[in-house]
Amino acid sequence: MKIYTIMVAMIFGMLSILVPIIAQAAKPNPLNAETKQTPLPIDYFAVGNSMSNVSLSQDGKYLAFMTVPSKGAKPIIEVYETSDFTKKPYRVGGKTMRITGFSWVGDKDMAVFFRQKIRKKVKGFNDGVFGFKIAKLDVKKKKFKAFNEFGLRFAGLLPEKPNKILVSFREGVKDGRDIENKAVRETSYYELDLNSGSKKLVLKGNSKYRNVSFDYLGNPRTASSFDTGSREFITYYRKPGQKSWQVINKRSEDDFETFRFAGFIKDDPSRIYVIAHNGNDKRGLWIFNVDTKKFEELVYRRKDVDVVGVRVHSNQFKHPNEVVGVAYNKDKLHIKYFDSVEAATYKQLQGLIPNAYNSRIINRSRDGNTFVVINSGPRDPGSYYLYNNGKFSLVGKRKGILKAEALADVKYIEYKARDGRNIPGFITVPNGEGPFPLVIMPHGGPFIAETVSFVAWGQLLANNGYMVLQPQYRGSHGHGLDHYKSAFINGGQGGFKMQDDKDDGAKYLISQGLVDPDRVAMFGWSYGGYAALVAAARPNNIYQCVIAGAAVADNLQQVNYYRFRLEGTQKLEQLGMWDDSISPIKTAANVNVPMLIIHGDQDQRVPFKHHKKYTNALDKHNIKYEELVLEGADHFSDTLTYNHKVAFYTKMIDFLKNDCGPGGL
Repeated sequence: MKIYTIMVAMIFGMLSILVPIIAQAAKPNPLNAETKQTPLPIDYFAVGNSMSNVSLSQDGKYLAFMTVPSKGAKPIIEVYETSDFTKKPYRVGGKTMRITGFSWVGDKDMAVFFRQKIRKKVKGFNDGVFGFKIAKLDVKKKKFKAFNEFGLRFAGLLPEKPNKILVSFREGVKDGRDIENKAVRETSYYELDLNSGSKKLVLKGNSKYRNVSFDYLGNPRTASSFDTGSREFITYYRKPGQKSWQVINKRSEDDFETFRFAGFIKDDPSRIYVIAHNGNDKRGLWIFNVDTKKFEELVYRRKDVDVVGVRVHSNQFKHPNEVVGVAYNKDKLHIKYFDSVEAATYKQLQGLIPNAYNSRIINRSRDGNTFVVINSGPRDPGSYYLYNNGKFSLVGKRKGILKAEALADVKYIEYKARDGRNIPGFITVPNGEGPFPLVIMPHGGPFIAETVSFVAWGQLLANNGYMVLQPQYRGSHGHGLDHYKSAFINGGQGGFKMQDDKDDGAKYLISQGLVDPDRVAMFGWSYGGYAALVAAARPNNIYQCVIAGAAVADNLQQVNYYRFRLEGTQKLEQLGMWDDSISPIKTAANVNVPMLIIHGDQDQRVPFKHHKKYTNALDKHNIKYEELVLEGADHFSDTLTYNHKVAFYTKMIDFLKNDCGPGGL
């Protein structure tokens, strides 16, 4: 493996910029906006990451990562010695199972995580065809120790306990699936000894204490649940050494405000960081006293967007669980640092990395002198760098075949919906000169927060000349309580105002001269697929065609799939939206534009039955459409194989070019 190095004057951990950096990685020249490009082959976007999960052994002597050795192959792990990357790496893969990840648990040992198809059909909601296992790998002896128990899930590292990890396990589960729902117990947590294979119970499963978080010593510290008796959300807390939980916060089921544990405060078990609204529209970061059950200090809050999380110290061996910054998303992910050394470290890294966008130290050796950095952004699908012995080196790229100059910029916009609501959005702008054809690409969920870094679907479309709009329509998280609740609080807005938000984004871009009004399409997956089905039947349609992937076609069927599992605000939001929103299956007769419908036949989240019922309805009304069934594919993108993606992407681009309205898009 070829490593490109830059000599850097840094003392990390106790950062000291001794002299100006005299050798920096070359940055590309600004792109010529008027230069049109030939689209890249579909393969370039369909092929798996050539590098992922890059991390160091705890002593910094080994560096390992996952890679896909050839198109369509299963991932393998490659292990290098950081002292000499010219040596042939140790390579290991799964024979019958697929490696999904790994974590170092010592100087030479790692826990490796596997997935295997264990049955032919989806059993129920979120109960798919895969089972999961864990094994220990000694990279020095090159030996595996497998644990035959299906259903063990990795729950956390224990840096103070070498060769031990936290795992979760649900009693009453066999071969990774429920035998009988009534017999399945709550998730329990164990300390798994990777040498002996023995499990030590850390926390027995209890429906009262869910969503458990642990400190770096493996102590359960926070938990939360919904009390069906009092109809309240309850947050629990335990100080180190305590065996019982104390209630620190209660909220009624119709209270949509957030109260979420965010981090520990060093040497002060009576105070924690929480992300909460505390009477405000936007979430902020607060210091909360668990003894008095009071908010003590507002650390950071914004007027425009929510706080989304915190950043912990890059050296978790010397500064375990230490919070050093607060994060928010707007045009990109932003971090406000409390720690001046961490802030200076990241500022210097930004100056070293080409196409720097979202850069983060993801792994660091015990002594702090060696670390791995990842950068990702619209023009960088993911690059990994190593700092070792005073050198800052490019290790490799997730998708090195995708060059920065062939990718597109992503810009933040805001526009007004027809009722005056402000709608944020992201546009991926093709290289070349507009006005462009436009593809509206609504996110799934719908109640999620979306930020933009590298989005393969958006970049594929932009590379083929299409501008892409990702509207943060009402219901999207991250933009305050009012924006979120407006999707369902006064009746479900799916197909109504949520749909207007998408159409109004297209009209805004047309008004700015960026988009051709006669060349507009919609493509979405999951809820985004639902939105595409709704768009196809809109009167006075602004779209020339739609592409619907894994789409919810029958609202009632979908909600009934998980209705009995819903509690509290989740029940209010899901039923409030889906029960009252437009159901595509009932409006199939109104479809008035060309359609491409895509679905995996092993979809556990939106069952394949949606696809069959909807296409049957189209057939009944003699409405033409194109379809693509992805055999063996689940709902989630990580289950789409190379072959799935080639078929999917090829069909999508061909459909847009040739079959999207008169003359294609």
